[in-house]
Amino acid sequence: MIDNYLLEELVTFSKYGTLAATAEHLVVTQPTVTRGMQKLEDELKVKIFNRQPNSITLTDTGKIAVVEAKKVLNLNKNLIQTVRKFERSHQIIRIGSVAPGPLILLNHIKNDFSENTELDPDMISDGQILKNLRTNNYTLMISDNEIQTDDVESIFIGKEKLEVNLDKFTYLANKKSVKFADLKGLSFIVLNNIGTWRKVIQDNIPDAKFMYQEQPDSFSEITRYSNFPYFNTTISTLDWHQNRDNDDRVRIPISDESSTMDFFATYLKTQKKIIEPTIKQITTAWDNYLK
Repeated sequence: MIDNYLLEELVTFSKYGTLAATAEHLVVTQPTVTRGMQKLEDELKVKIFNRQPNSITLTDTGKIAVVEAKKVLNLNKNLIQTVRKFERSHQIIRIGSVAPGPLILLNHIKNDFSENTELDPDMISDGQILKNLRTNNYTLMISDNEIQTDDVESIFIGKEKLEVNLDKFTYLANKKSVKFADLKGLSFIVLNNIGTWRKVIQDNIPDAKFMYQEQPDSFSEITRYSNFPYFNTTISTLDWHQNRDNDDRVRIPISDESSTMDFFATYLKTQKKIIEPTIKQITTAWDNYLK
């Protein structure tokens, strides 16, 4: 079996082109690299270097060896990462979500979780859920679709409903509820990191303009000093950025079916016993705060 360090020396040499530069990059002596290159040739039992009095270059066989060495090094790197992620997933409960609402709720009750629980603030796309679970990047994903496969399953945890905040002097502000079609052509201030809700509003409100804000503080400042409408949900009102007493807008529910989103706790079946207490805490909080 060829040692990793020999393959690393070969790949580094192919990048830098000289023994001296290879040694400098790897923080070893040039004689060490020279011996390593000779040992690699001996183990492969082929000539992979052209040696001249003042230079050394790769043969065509050597170039193939570099390609294969990179593959082996990457495989070894992936092996280490996979094993470490698996071990970490049994020590740390890492939770991600496709939308911000569930994370707002989870942050609201984070003191109830065990100390080994981590909440990732970045939104995860639907298409990345299975990959992130199977590679142990996350222990639990909050998804907006039920997923049932041979190795992954979902449990329903609750609903989130979209609302719109409209200037109290507009005619729509007098309605008990509105439809997406009623909001046609309006311009909205929207937080950028809203996950799957972005597609919902963009697909359902005709001719609307959405002015996305990256920072919550900027969003809060603009909504304070303008009359642009903005959205919140039945969960996001737990976030102070979207819950102001001095707002001159009226909060109105949106009645379209697509304005309600179901959420599920999705996880690897092998992690079920580990994650069950956390899921119970989430469903209890959902019931308590969102009655």
